[in-house]
Amino acid sequence: MIRIKRAYVPADPSDGFRVLVDRLWPRGLKKSRAALDLWAQALAPSPSLRTWFGHDPERFQAFAVRYRRELRRAEARTALETLARQAARGRVTLVYGARDEVHNGAVVLRRALQGMAGERPARRAESRHSSARARPALHSDGP
Repeated sequence: MIRIKRAYVPADPSDGFRVLVDRLWPRGLKKSRAALDLWAQALAPSPSLRTWFGHDPERFQAFAVRYRRELRRAEARTALETLARQAARGRVTLVYGARDEVHNGAVVLRRALQGMAGERPARRAESRHSSARARPALHSDGP
């Protein structure tokens, strides 16, 4: 099962494998409080795409298309496959720092992973309060 959860919401044992899927470390979050198993920067949107999006809900659909295109790159694909395997073994929580729980990269990434794992996408209410973890070829801990 793949869930998403804001980095500022306390970790819980039910989160399973916790993976930070942002390129930048969440502001003000201590490494110890994040309780991450992995920081998967290779799965984060590129700096140029993140800057272009600017968390503008009006741009979210176009952002999602561009981000899915980025996820086809070799480094991201390898990390995605690793996370999909991890999700097949147990719960994975994708951790993100954005304030908007509906319009962010973790939402797009979750759907991509669910498609790879043959999992049905969660309803919108579930996705806002869920989490997921994975093990891509990235940093094994925070800054």
